[in-house]
Amino acid sequence: MSDADLADDRAGHDRAGVRELLAAELRPDELRLALGRFVTGVTIVTCRDEQGEPVGLTANSFNALSLDPPLVLWSLRQASSTIAAFTNASHFAVNVLAADQVDLSRRFARQSSAKFDSGDWTDGQGGAPLLSGCVAVFECRRHSHHTAGDHLLFIGAVERIGGSADTPLVYHAGHYRTLSE
Repeated sequence: MSDADLADDRAGHDRAGVRELLAAELRPDELRLALGRFVTGVTIVTCRDEQGEPVGLTANSFNALSLDPPLVLWSLRQASSTIAAFTNASHFAVNVLAADQVDLSRRFARQSSAKFDSGDWTDGQGGAPLLSGCVAVFECRRHSHHTAGDHLLFIGAVERIGGSADTPLVYHAGHYRTLSE
């Protein structure tokens, strides 16, 4: 399938929904399109590496796991260049982005040594960088991590929460969006 065909196929999926397919017929690009139909929040997950340098990335794989004890989870592709930093860090922070933080989301979705040059950052639990102006921030002690397919699931024990913004940034069908009442 050419790039143009894939773009036409994606446009068709955006309008018509998701084709019914059995697992044996399913291609990764089709699964990605179907998963993209699920509206998610957008986060920047951060930690400090073994040298004390800040590390962060944009993720929409964040979810609640347990209220008692307070646990959250997120996943990271095992091939990520940041995998060692997160597996070795004692703490991480999940910064749930506000509608006006789309530029930061894009910045942290790319490889760059200057990711933290934008935004108002402070240190949280275990030194994990916290971004001000988020709708929510979860400061977590790394509880565990588990291999699941081509990703690593990180479970965090929530040690502190915060947040100041009202309108979240959301992601749907390959596009950033905001909520309207």
